[in-house]
Amino acid sequence: MSKSYDVVIIGGGPGGYNCAIRAGQLGLKTACIEMRDTLGGTCLNVGCIPSKALLHASELYEAANQDFASYGIKVDGLGYDLPKMMEGKTEAVKGLTEGVAFLLKKNKVDHIRGRGRIAGKGKVEVDGPDGKKTLDTKHIVIATGSEVTPLPGVEIDEERIVSSTGALELKEVPKKLILIGAGVIGLELGSVWRRLGAEVTVIEYLDRILPGMDSEIAKQAQRIFKKQGLKFELSRKVTGIDRTDAGLTVNTEAANGGTEKAFEADVALVCIGRRPFTEGLGLDTVGIETDKRGFIPNDHFRTSADGVWVVGDCTHGPMLAHKAEDEGTACAERIAGKASHVNYGAIPGVVYTHPEIAAVGATEDELKEQGRKYKTGKFSFMANSRARANHETDGMVKLLADAETDELLGAHMIGKGVGEMIAELCLALEFRASSEDIARTSHPHPTMTEAIRQAAMGVEGWTMQA
Repeated sequence: MSKSYDVVIIGGGPGGYNCAIRAGQLGLKTACIEMRDTLGGTCLNVGCIPSKALLHASELYEAANQDFASYGIKVDGLGYDLPKMMEGKTEAVKGLTEGVAFLLKKNKVDHIRGRGRIAGKGKVEVDGPDGKKTLDTKHIVIATGSEVTPLPGVEIDEERIVSSTGALELKEVPKKLILIGAGVIGLELGSVWRRLGAEVTVIEYLDRILPGMDSEIAKQAQRIFKKQGLKFELSRKVTGIDRTDAGLTVNTEAANGGTEKAFEADVALVCIGRRPFTEGLGLDTVGIETDKRGFIPNDHFRTSADGVWVVGDCTHGPMLAHKAEDEGTACAERIAGKASHVNYGAIPGVVYTHPEIAAVGATEDELKEQGRKYKTGKFSFMANSRARANHETDGMVKLLADAETDELLGAHMIGKGVGEMIAELCLALEFRASSEDIARTSHPHPTMTEAIRQAAMGVEGWTMQA
């Protein structure tokens, strides 16, 4: 049996389901294929959402343990219930994935369970629980996301050597946890298990943490994380992991060769990045070839094959759910004949540690490499009234503006709740605001957001609160 559609989307993650919803809104007959039992992709099922649930629960636990006394709050018999934490995580995932299914139905999108693959021009084959079927369609959107990048010579079993998926399902808190990779995923999940009692060591090949983020912010973050108890082994390469009766031995050498060093652990988390997931997708049936890193070349989501589009982690750019969402929405609009684009210069990135780290636009490192003249404004949360009142003074706001035009070029923050605050700077970049525009915009007092205004004032040297 064959069923005809205007658009068939392979993948039900943030890129895929948002593309499907928007296509449905625009009156296109749409189907969304997902191989998982639930929609939402990695983000909702085994990524962003479950990790944030555990981050929040563990942060509250640590605050009760370490910070409540300074507020005059006494807590007796404090402990935690790991199964209950996991139950809360599962409930959050269930509610949101069911919500996505409802939204597809609301917008008259057919949700098809199974593994989809392109079977030639205008055809998608689905291998699902009820067998195989072929869909005819005018347009195919590839939204299959990404998968964990493997570490050569290391086999992930999701029990002792885990990916982010296994790290969200540990049955007990490890005594010693090794993080292989000092990026966003490792630091977030490492924070969860450190708060619950694990001794956490981070091994990173580079000489810094958080590659790609502003180096000044990354250095400040590392200092804060070290004070919290995370241990860092930078410029080290993992050469292998030996399984023993007692646990694991993680073998390393200096990144530039030599100087071997071994680390004992109960659990090792491999988090060296992600790669596009295109295996078995049938790209060859329409003549599409990926680049050396596995990404699918495209021009505004349109691939080299007629009627085939691509969004999300299979394309270049940050592997972020909100970037995929923007692309999925814009792709559906382009298929419908509307003008649409994504401003890649205004896509924020957030690390949900405590304190949070958030950034948008160019880093100072990038501006130096470009030889662009710029001015900097900074403001520490130590001088922010709300931060002082709340005992949340770690961190700062840093803004970068063009030296001649004063146009905002980048914003970088570390502090309590900056993941929410960064949206103001995204909007400023979207409208090409100047630092003076931000400095002369009224911000409520007392709030953490006043630090943004003060940093903006600092670009022209008239910070008033420090």
